[in-house]
Amino acid sequence: MSANPSRVVDLLPALTRYARRLTRDDDEAADLVQEALVSAYANANQYQPGRSLRIWIFAILHNAFVSRVRHDAVRKRYGAEAETPVALPSPQEQSVRLREVAEALDLLPPDQQQVLHLVAVEGLSYQEAADAIGVPIGTLVSRLSRARARLRAIESGDADDHAHLPLRIVEN
Repeated sequence: MSANPSRVVDLLPALTRYARRLTRDDDEAADLVQEALVSAYANANQYQPGRSLRIWIFAILHNAFVSRVRHDAVRKRYGAEAETPVALPSPQEQSVRLREVAEALDLLPPDQQQVLHLVAVEGLSYQEAADAIGVPIGTLVSRLSRARARLRAIESGDADDHAHLPLRIVEN
């Protein structure tokens, strides 16, 4: 890879956060990040100078996750058992609120979780996030809008009544 290795190291916290959002498990997230970095190293000759290293590695991580999901679906189809991680509640008020936010995010469809995480948590531009997950920018904006609307509905307690409505009416 012609990129500076220290730039890759600087991306580790962001990659780990995104992997945790995708997998909902610290160990799985660490494995996914490692898998993505190994893949990036193995395919370094495909990195195009001038392209954002950050977006390139996020795309590799995203694709590795999608491959895992497909692989797990096949295993589950043929009788493999899925494990569900157990989260222990925290007594601190801030931790409780963070858990509530995480639970609300977990209610979103995976495609909406992904775009919301990349844009809101990782700070990627819409175009960078769209490039990272391989969708047109219009699709990304639509998913992001639906995710935000759904989170507002969950927060206001209207989630069940308006889950199918991605837009809200604004009167002048």
